[in-house]
Amino acid sequence: MDLKTKIQSATKDAMKAKDAPRLSTLRLISAAIKDREIAARTGEGEGAGLSDSDLMAILAKMVKQRQESARAYEEGGRLELAEKENAEILVIEEFLPRKMSAEETRAALDEVVTALGATSVRDMGRVMAELKARYTGQMDFGAVGQMVKEKLL
Repeated sequence: MDLKTKIQSATKDAMKAKDAPRLSTLRLISAAIKDREIAARTGEGEGAGLSDSDLMAILAKMVKQRQESARAYEEGGRLELAEKENAEILVIEEFLPRKMSAEETRAALDEVVTALGATSVRDMGRVMAELKARYTGQMDFGAVGQMVKEKLL
């Protein structure tokens, strides 16, 4: 079952269970996917569908946005809104693959660097592109970028 089908199925289940907060988040996910599909169609012509990795990138972006919002709400003393954002993060993360541990991330980084024959910081872009292609949604690429830089120096 592809990711889009899982999201649609979860939306139907949330409707049946009358789980309003979960349903609201799932509808936000569906809206973001539809927006991206429309943008892809107008840019590339008909039949431009999204792959699961594209969907994971959308979901990862949504998680990041909500983390930033929750942090801002906490700093502003709006804890009820921060809790709502955190609840949405939990629903969105259900559809993302599990995050890799630091050890798994280092092992994956070593594997990609070896496979590409990367030797200097000039190869950083190629390494990051390959990591994103292989591990979208599984790594925090902000932290991984620093790890790649240290590895290639």
